[in-house]
Amino acid sequence: MTSLDFIHDTTFDSLPSAAIHEAVRCFIDTLGVAVGGSQTKLSQIIHAHAARQFGGDDSTLWQDGRKVSAVGAALANGMTIDALDAHDGHKLTKGHVGCGVLPGLIAVMEAEGINDARELLTSIVIGYEIGTRAGISLHSSACDYHTSGAWIALATAALTSRQLGLTKTQTREAIGIAEYHGPRSQMMRCIDAPTMVKDGSGWGAMAGVSAGYLAQDGFTGAPAITMEDPALNRFWSDLGQNWYIEQQYIKLYPVCRWAQPAAEGAIALVQEHGITTDQIVKIKVESFHEAKRLNVIPTNTEQAQYSLPFSVAVALIYGTISVAHITNNGLTDKDVLNLSKLVEISETDEFNSAFPAQRFARVHLVLKSGKILSSEKTEAQGDPENKVSDTLIWDKFRTFTIPILGDEWANSFLENAQNLPKVSSVSILFKQLSAKGLT
Repeated sequence: MTSLDFIHDTTFDSLPSAAIHEAVRCFIDTLGVAVGGSQTKLSQIIHAHAARQFGGDDSTLWQDGRKVSAVGAALANGMTIDALDAHDGHKLTKGHVGCGVLPGLIAVMEAEGINDARELLTSIVIGYEIGTRAGISLHSSACDYHTSGAWIALATAALTSRQLGLTKTQTREAIGIAEYHGPRSQMMRCIDAPTMVKDGSGWGAMAGVSAGYLAQDGFTGAPAITMEDPALNRFWSDLGQNWYIEQQYIKLYPVCRWAQPAAEGAIALVQEHGITTDQIVKIKVESFHEAKRLNVIPTNTEQAQYSLPFSVAVALIYGTISVAHITNNGLTDKDVLNLSKLVEISETDEFNSAFPAQRFARVHLVLKSGKILSSEKTEAQGDPENKVSDTLIWDKFRTFTIPILGDEWANSFLENAQNLPKVSSVSILFKQLSAKGLT
């Protein structure tokens, strides 16, 4: 099956039940993150920008209600998800698909008046399959580590083409436009100097949606290398057989995935030994090279999400990492900031060799008594080999949404989303996404 055949010919009935269920999990998890992200300064800025620069009445800005073009909605809603670094991802892409695929897909479905629930779920699966493979292909062939927006652009172009009913020839052009115009930004630049540009996800979604509409109008693109290069065929030959949507990880905390093994190692030590942070004089973290570069004492939300010392300090003090810890007053928590300064990060050959397929950390707490407590070699929860339960995802959704939209909204949306495979229309869900916050 070619990629173009897969994009256009895949039906709901042809999908395995596990893939459909994973689509529901990803949908709920990602949109919960979107609600939480709507409270960030990043989201507020990009929503205002979309309303001002991408006017229209086709699609909705989530948790806002204003109408903009499909392109503008994909941009703003995608960046809102990315504003809160708690969305799903894939280890081999070293990034994320859903944070761009979902806002791009929903923006186009809304603009085109498409509300079929089975089509939504089918397209989510297609988007994850195309996006994940494009990411793996890119990283096997490019000279640098690119942000998620680079492959999100291809996936959203594919889904836009499907929703618009384009021919396979037009779809090839759309994907070619998307790869050419999509962001090829270097991810480690944002790791070393965290800012609002983050993972380029919203920009990739915008580029992909735009590419679909351009192809509909007859605009042509350059062949998409990551999909068409024969040397990369191995990543595409198992379409419709190997389901990458079932291999995504789920984050429990709103910080970079690379910081989470160390955070969980720290939590485990506190739980096992019952120590208090005033006993600690030094925190030594062994991890991999990329995690070592998450080494900043933050002054804003973006820096906090890419700070391993800050994440470990929060985890040691509070036993978890929540949205409150990386926003507003959480950023000036003196106990956390002081503890962050005790963190030293080193990399090991063992952990470097395992990356990106596995992300390990080991934490050593040096106590005033001279005793050293060491964690096990730790991976973060939520990897596909150690999936978190549906219940945990639903609880995470409530945690992210109830403070902003209230119990009634959260429980209603969750119930409607859980029933997606059984209902005909997504109109109610799309309408719920426009709900404004309680404050």
